[in-house]
Amino acid sequence: MSARLRLTLSYAGFLLIAGFALLVVLLYIIRFVPEGNISESGGGAVPGRFVPDRSDLLDALWPKAWLVIAVLAVVGLVGGWFLAGRMLRPLQRINGVARRVAAGSLDERVRLGGTPDEFRELADTFDSMLDRLQHSFDEQRRFAANAAHELRTPYAIERSMLDVALADPAGLDAARLVRRLDETNRRGIEVVEALLALASLDDGREIAREPVDVADTVTDVVTELRPLADQAGVAVTSVIGEGDIDGSATLVRQLVANLVLNGIRHNLDADGWVEIRTETEPDGSVEIVVLNSGPVVSPELLVTLTEPFVRGVGRVTARTPGSRGSHEGSGLGLALVARVAAAHGAVLRLDAPAEGGLVVRVRFPAPGNG
Repeated sequence: MSARLRLTLSYAGFLLIAGFALLVVLLYIIRFVPEGNISESGGGAVPGRFVPDRSDLLDALWPKAWLVIAVLAVVGLVGGWFLAGRMLRPLQRINGVARRVAAGSLDERVRLGGTPDEFRELADTFDSMLDRLQHSFDEQRRFAANAAHELRTPYAIERSMLDVALADPAGLDAARLVRRLDETNRRGIEVVEALLALASLDDGREIAREPVDVADTVTDVVTELRPLADQAGVAVTSVIGEGDIDGSATLVRQLVANLVLNGIRHNLDADGWVEIRTETEPDGSVEIVVLNSGPVVSPELLVTLTEPFVRGVGRVTARTPGSRGSHEGSGLGLALVARVAAAHGAVLRLDAPAEGGLVVRVRFPAPGNG
């Protein structure tokens, strides 16, 4: 039995009970009407005037009473059916949204209007739950995509080192190769830890902060990625100034690596270059600047570069003549940079010079101000 039918029967039953109660009250009142002829005070019956007694009232009441009870039953059933349908309409709407969500449409929402009541509260709570679920699923998909993107870097470095070793087995320094492979493998582990830390940022948790030497971090990244740059024919230069910040060393390292890799991948086919600068401002803030040559980036594209799956030459599926087609990225590098910067309270700024390429500035707050 459906809820609407149960409510209908309940409304009709309540109405019938009220009708029977009224009938009982009437019968109780009629008991006080005397039986037989009713005479006026001080004399007998009034000639020519009919005054009903108890029997007359009962004879007139019963046929009408059953008719009224029948009408109440019909009104209760019909009216109750429509009233129950109206009352259950918000639940039907919530159920419809729940069915579509169960089918995979997580962007559905109830958005129940009207006056605030229990149904409105239920719908708002349901919408809030769907918002959290959609956010959670989006983060899971983004985490998987970020992991695939970021783990590609250490594997690419390992492949580069192994290609060099295979090309010249006679000059192979096995101990040095094993040591560098071990360092790269450790870096891959750090990448996974960084992604886990980024995933926790979306839950509103603060990152664990510690003093980070930006100069040492940038120097290590440049040294590690230089073989990839040489293989791609991109010259890498650096102007490193001293600077310390409070933050996560692993995340800051990943931010710098993403910026340098972005500059290497999205560069010119010949005579490309990437330059990295770090300096401490008078107010104690530390700025990291990464410049690279490359194709011209339009203003419309520039404002979308920190969105997931957007490359410097367009969307993931797009290609622009003059860009390095052999270096493919999944379009998550600058998106991760933006998230790391936001987690550290840093200001991220992207500029596209008229001659082409990209200039990325990340300014970290002074220690103690993050």
